Amino acid sequence: MELNIQLKSLADKIHQLKDKIETEESTKHAFVLPLINILGYDAFNPTEVVPEFTADLGLKKGEKVDYAIFQDGVPILIIECKKWSENLSVHNSQLFRYFHVTKTRFALLTNGITYQFYTDLDEKNKMDQKPFLEFDITNLKDNVIAEIAKFHKSSFDVNNIVTNASSLKYIREIRKQINDELTHPSNEFVKLFANKVYSGRLTEKVMEEFKDLVQRGFNQFISEKINDRLNAALSKEAQKQNEEQIETIPEDNRVFTSEEELEGYRIIVAILRRKLPTKRIVYRDTQSYFGVLLDDNNRKPLCRLHLNGGKKYLGLFNENKAEVKQPIQSIDDIYSFEKELLETVAIYEKE
Repeated sequence: MELNIQLKSLADKIHQLKDKIETEESTKHAFVLPLINILGYDAFNPTEVVPEFTADLGLKKGEKVDYAIFQDGVPILIIECKKWSENLSVHNSQLFRYFHVTKTRFALLTNGITYQFYTDLDEKNKMDQKPFLEFDITNLKDNVIAEIAKFHKSSFDVNNIVTNASSLKYIREIRKQINDELTHPSNEFVKLFANKVYSGRLTEKVMEEFKDLVQRGFNQFISEKINDRLNAALSKEAQKQNEEQIETIPEDNRVFTSEEELEGYRIIVAILRRKLPTKRIVYRDTQSYFGVLLDDNNRKPLCRLHLNGGKKYLGLFNENKAEVKQPIQSIDDIYSFEKELLETVAIYEKE
């Protein structure tokens, strides 16, 4: 079975069982050991997977790490486990001590859902403070699965992983910095752009204005880029849906979906896909409006487009699911209602 299918199966199992798991030991058996098996290691072979591996620290004897994976008689990965609901950030110091006295180049800290892989990039034989790879097994991306595959028994190569670990670590940190700047722009970040477009003095008031402008500008830029990449795929899907509708709707009741409505839909998808998978964002066109629904459910309207009359409107929905029409000059104005659209998603997530 392919690795991504096995990981997906384990993720489904975690969703079903986690609320019934009450101890660290249960977490190990239900979540962690299955992943070890998925990676090709026999959890029941004590020469390959050693539970309660001894990691004595100088005069302090009896220190044990939960698991050590061996290859050719040498430990290649030590694993420290916590209960699935625990925050891992308070436990890496314990693993740091274990790493120092073992011969392994890799350490894993996990609660069965979040996995943090460490190595010794900064100082040899001393575990880094930050992981080079971190993921949530219930929300895996293809690029992360490719990194997990490098730890599989059939392809494990220390040098290959260490060489790539440096890039992974810094890319991870860069992405975090980008996210921080886009969420809460720093003065340095704002000045970088304000100095290029504003000729006046950057007073405190001007900086506050530009913080909002920079944040909005980046969000719109990202949304438009996503929108451009979605166009081709969504056009095909829209064509397919139209064909299916034409087959099932009587001739007299057929609704014409305009290119403007489809373009508006793409903008809405580009905004909402930050919170939702695109497959959950579905449109239904009617004679009076173009509706966008969550999970193709009429009771979960995300918004409506009213573009067929003399004036154009974007219909937004509040907590009571009442529609509030907002006038727009063109579909590009939809970007201005990004906050309201995401708030609607949040309402359904609470439900």
